[in-house]
Amino acid sequence: MKKEVLVSLPLYDKFKGFEFYWEDDFKIFVEKDNMHVRLIANKAGLLSLANHLLNLSQDEYDSGYHIHLDQFNSLEDGSTELIIEKL
Repeated sequence: MKKEVLVSLPLYDKFKGFEFYWEDDFKIFVEKDNMHVRLIANKAGLLSLANHLLNLSQDEYDSGYHIHLDQFNSLEDGSTELIIEKL
């Protein structure tokens, strides 16, 4: 059995760049140690990240395009910076 989910992605606009879509009340925390990176998020945070990944997968974003998230830009206080880059 599968659950169907409808996702809306912003259309690419070279003048606007990457458009983030955040679910209300999202929370995302990233931490790392010597061997692991741990991403901790509530449902809204996971849905938001899923949207960003699907958005970044669009053909209009070239290899090397990336987004930065940190505690000053969307992540919870004390989070390690997270860079998501398209190959």
